[in-house]
Amino acid sequence: MSQPGSQPANRHHAINYIEFAATDIAAAKKFYASVFGWSFTDYGPEYASFSASAAGLDGGFYKAEPRAPTPATTPLIVIYSTDLAATEAAILAGGGTIVVPTFDFPGGRRFHFADGVGNVLAIWSE
Repeated sequence: MSQPGSQPANRHHAINYIEFAATDIAAAKKFYASVFGWSFTDYGPEYASFSASAAGLDGGFYKAEPRAPTPATTPLIVIYSTDLAATEAAILAGGGTIVVPTFDFPGGRRFHFADGVGNVLAIWSE
């Protein structure tokens, strides 16, 4: 994770790291590696980081206990795909589930998925 002041001035106040809760770190790594090709660096059994070179933004997964329901204020992370159908198939093959089927919106189409370790994200394409 970047330290304060280590980013160029034009990055001031820009989001540069994101952390996801995961009920199972190994399962999270397996899912995101198989679906999106992300690689990880482990920092003990309760934290694994990923890099912007693969994910578009530096971040990580931390071990968390299951909670229900997910707060309505949780940010929705949206990932871009050049092939929505292929990405959906990869998510299903990786053990994820579609929680909001593909729908049109101004500028494209998207769907939402659950990763099986407590997170819901979206995928969009033109």
